[in-house]
Amino acid sequence: MKKDKQKVIGEELSDERLKALLTLEPAVGSSRDYHILLRAYRYLRADDFARFIPFYLAAGLNLDARDSAGKTLAETITQHHHGQPYLKALTDPVRH
Repeated sequence: MKKDKQKVIGEELSDERLKALLTLEPAVGSSRDYHILLRAYRYLRADDFARFIPFYLAAGLNLDARDSAGKTLAETITQHHHGQPYLKALTDPVRH
């Protein structure tokens, strides 16, 4: 990182920045829906991830998209120690 650049941690993202994730493209042969959801999970704080889900659904993307092993993101993150708030955002019936 350049000396004049400062890393910002914990910054709340604007709706526009969250929506920008919807433009991500996966590698050839991979599920676009899963790729976008996985990237959001990996790079967003839990609160921002919860805010992202309605944009994801409004774009017509599938929360039950599967990776190359046939797992949904919800199935994958049940095994993660800090995955609970993300799992809640994926399974909250208000969002569906």
